[in-house]
Amino acid sequence: MKCLFKKKSTSLEMKKFLIVGLGNIGEEYQNTRHNVGFQILDRLATKNELLWTEKKLASYALLKHKGRQFVLIKPSTFMNRSGKAVRYWALQEKIPLENILVLTDELHLPFGSIRLKPKGSPAGHNGLKDIEAQLNTSTYARLRFGIGQEKKPFDQVKFVLDPWEESEQKKTTRENGSLYRSNYKFWSSGHPKHNEPL
Repeated sequence: MKCLFKKKSTSLEMKKFLIVGLGNIGEEYQNTRHNVGFQILDRLATKNELLWTEKKLASYALLKHKGRQFVLIKPSTFMNRSGKAVRYWALQEKIPLENILVLTDELHLPFGSIRLKPKGSPAGHNGLKDIEAQLNTSTYARLRFGIGQEKKPFDQVKFVLDPWEESEQKKTTRENGSLYRSNYKFWSSGHPKHNEPL
């Protein structure tokens, strides 16, 4: 993997992107805060009338937009092993590191905040930890959706695995416009240069 990312990207590779939504498979996790990455991709797929196909290590959909291809995946490995799916599909599709975007929840951001980062530490997020381990680098873009509250939850694990409250669910739906703009910004310009609020 390390050698693959050292190669100079071809023009074909620069037109192909890997968009990864993080979450856990299973109905019990479907509407939880930790699954916001899955939820964002589901809305993107619905908006563009895409169908999901079950493939190796992930649910897969392909979006074509203005001469570019966007491979969308929802890992079926559970959150803590997400890196295995990211590594496999990056290699399988010959997608360079700078064209990978990971969509994830962020407990340390206020609820509804959205940040696009070019790199960073996992900050305790097990999915990001595994991706960093599998890619052997923390230099990959991630779109972080804030799920934090003013009053810090006593049990953080329970909090992220709990379902959205009704008021939160309504706001996440309203945030769709910002999420689409952030994805478009990444597709248009590639790797973000800094921690960008959206």
